[in-house]
Amino acid sequence: MKRLSKTLFLLFFLFSVTLIAEKVKIGSEVNIVGVRTNYLTGYGIVVGLNGSGDGTTSKYTLLSIANMLKKMGIYINPRDVKTKNAAAVIVTANMPQFAKSGMTFDVTVSSLGDAKDIGNGVLIRTPLKGPDGKIYAFAQGPVSTGGGFSESNKGGKVQKNFTTTGVIPNGGIIERDLPFDFYEMNRLVLTLKHPDFSKADTIAKSINEKFGKELAKAEDSATVAVKFPESSDRVDFVSRILNIEVESRSEPTVVIYERTGTVIMSGDIKIDTPVYVSHGNIYVSITKKPVVSQPPAFSGGQTVQAEEVVTEVKEESGRIFAIESPSLKDLVKALNDLGISPRDLIAILQAIKNAGKLHAKIVIM
Repeated sequence: MKRLSKTLFLLFFLFSVTLIAEKVKIGSEVNIVGVRTNYLTGYGIVVGLNGSGDGTTSKYTLLSIANMLKKMGIYINPRDVKTKNAAAVIVTANMPQFAKSGMTFDVTVSSLGDAKDIGNGVLIRTPLKGPDGKIYAFAQGPVSTGGGFSESNKGGKVQKNFTTTGVIPNGGIIERDLPFDFYEMNRLVLTLKHPDFSKADTIAKSINEKFGKELAKAEDSATVAVKFPESSDRVDFVSRILNIEVESRSEPTVVIYERTGTVIMSGDIKIDTPVYVSHGNIYVSITKKPVVSQPPAFSGGQTVQAEEVVTEVKEESGRIFAIESPSLKDLVKALNDLGISPRDLIAILQAIKNAGKLHAKIVIM
């Protein structure tokens, strides 16, 4: 009950946040079409492990090592490869915007087989491919897991973090430029991170007011198209646009993590009244009772022991609470009086939303 009280207090605190319009820069509200990070992926081998690599059950690791040695002029049958000092890994990275040949970036290395620890190993040069299947970068270097296992005097081990995933700082290097030329763009297209017709219209009007020309037009709730002025410095032009301040009013949101029973509410959430909430629980009890079965006299049968299954259903007496005020304080108080759990709260909020009484966006994670 103490835990529940803390949960409801947190909900009341988040509920009570007043929605106030604030000035934000356009750059924090939009993305530029074509200007983005790109995902790179590769398959590689980490070597130099202290007996914590893949075992013989990971056949692809043995084949990879044999193929790697073959490229170095050493021919060996994959069946003869027996090493626990290597591990097959998947290498992932985000290619920076406007990446140019020679730029470096961090890469993440994750074990693919049954390796126990890839920390302090060295990733052999691994090609990283983009969505189009072309190689854009290579990754290589020592893997850092940020710690690992801490061993006690008695040999007990305490895991501090995940040692099957590590990072190579600046371990990736760009080998191919992205096929994107900023100066070949006919217009600048801004996409809103949170589509809204009103916000898109406000951004377009703010840009036109800033430059004194009809350069921007809101095409829909998520897109604002901007014409490039003639003979303009495009970098300076985009920078000025992204630094324009506009009023932003966040939409009230309820975020629900059903797996953990966590509910986070933000913004000035309004409730149409009246709302009636009922809560009750049904308990099903199944028990087994021993039963002795005796045969009739002179029947020649034997006395045996059996089990009788008894099912009981009990339902708590539910109470109906009326919420006559749109105040969220009253809602939290009513739910607290019901003695609900966080998971029950999720069901009640979804039901109020489905009834059209809760004016907020519900996001289920």
